[in-house]
Amino acid sequence: MLTTEEANSSPTSDALPVANAASDEHPVYGTYDEDDALFASMDLDPPTMPTATQAKRPPVEDMMDTSSLKRPKVEETTSEVPWKSAKGNVMPVSGSSAQLSPDAAHFQTLLKVFYQRLFPFKDVYRWLSYGNVQKHIFLNREFSFTLASETYIRFQSFKDGDELKNEILRMCPVKVDIGAVYNAKPKDKKAIRAGAFQPIERELVFDIDMTDYDEIRTCCSGGNICTKCWDFMTLSIKVIDRILRDDFGFRHILWVYSGRRGVHCWVSDERARKLTAEARRAIVSYMEVIKGGEGVSRKVSTRDPLHPSLRRAEDILLEHFGQTILEEMNVLGAQEQWSKVLQIIPDDGIRRTLDKEWTAKPKLSGEDKWDQLVAELERKTKPALSTLKRDIIFQYTYPRLDANVSIGLNHLLKSPFCVHPKTGRVCIPIDPAGCEGFNPMEAPELSTLIDELNAYEAKQRDQKDITEEASTNGDRKIPDYEKTSLKEHIEHFRRFVAGMDESVRDALRAKRAEEDRKLHF
Repeated sequence: MLTTEEANSSPTSDALPVANAASDEHPVYGTYDEDDALFASMDLDPPTMPTATQAKRPPVEDMMDTSSLKRPKVEETTSEVPWKSAKGNVMPVSGSSAQLSPDAAHFQTLLKVFYQRLFPFKDVYRWLSYGNVQKHIFLNREFSFTLASETYIRFQSFKDGDELKNEILRMCPVKVDIGAVYNAKPKDKKAIRAGAFQPIERELVFDIDMTDYDEIRTCCSGGNICTKCWDFMTLSIKVIDRILRDDFGFRHILWVYSGRRGVHCWVSDERARKLTAEARRAIVSYMEVIKGGEGVSRKVSTRDPLHPSLRRAEDILLEHFGQTILEEMNVLGAQEQWSKVLQIIPDDGIRRTLDKEWTAKPKLSGEDKWDQLVAELERKTKPALSTLKRDIIFQYTYPRLDANVSIGLNHLLKSPFCVHPKTGRVCIPIDPAGCEGFNPMEAPELSTLIDELNAYEAKQRDQKDITEEASTNGDRKIPDYEKTSLKEHIEHFRRFVAGMDESVRDALRAKRAEEDRKLHF
């Protein structure tokens, strides 16, 4: 384990740079001098930590045996594959006396095997301990467990990765959430006076959920997804990742599939972890473009000249607008859909003209209708229409952020490599450089991983002599995850963690060089 702090990705200043700013205006709504001041005033000094007596852990029932490792095949008709019994029970009723349905019990059996043999506990600990220099970073980290009985247990904390692993194996939670680092151990919360227990740092996180796109996607709704609407997640990854790296200089960014209908982003740079709620709000405000609820037709109002950050985002959005919005979503295909687009236009004459034209010519393609709309906007010289083409593109393609998730330090987010209980899919990392090739339907499923383990070991039993010979020759033991389709995803996560470790080494070398320099005076 490394023995120094993670390096600051900006060697000359703790302040976050603002987006290569060519102007002093917010990208959409005006000046952001207040945000700039917030960035410049961030305090990165570690706070003092009060002591408290250790609290007892809650009791939990013994876990089920793992004698059966195979699950009956379930036909997948939507993105959600419930573990339901013949009576249709997806999950048991909450309460300590609730009985698991047969399929839910079977899911628990497979899940325990997953935790025992495949979950990367050591790598998760390496990530969340950040070099293990400041011991409180992991000791005071909150974890929460959701059990199969729907019991929700918050404010769990552990001394190291082994203790975390042992407790997860004992409880076998269907969901593990990661929270903030507090100024005391979360498990001691009840022993600390009211108001003294406070979060002091956490990763800057973003939660992009497909349900926020229900008003514009035409293929699915609710918890259902398909490869067509997944392009919204691809766009979100590409746009947000670029802003975080190019505009703010963050380096250690982990994107994770949520297991069902969205993606999570963890920004793990030390500067990001130590941001105050006000600074996080400023970052979200800087990135946010879409404003307004269901009753608002026009949710984007950009200004000329367009901010450099939004110009770079626009280049990405234009690459996807024709294929995703005009073809896949076909938002101009039917009157029910195109009326939503026309409602954005603040000119009743243009709305009536286009609606009449498109109703009379139902075979017009979405691209032809878009060309007509653009031509009508360009024909008129009203100031309110000057940026409308661009605004529509942004409204239909720009990422939709959940501000509360990113701003609040005490917000919890699902751990990477959890198994989503409603789909059986693993929350695997996504490489932003190859996010266009990611297909959520192909994410490893719990039952498939167990089948892959069984198949690998059955093959090894058939080749027993070869295996014994390899062992005699001193070949390394193959980790269980390498026997499954989880291999490439854990290796990606390890590269992410290794990059953070290298930052710690860089900080150590820089600190020693500075100390040597001072000794020469």
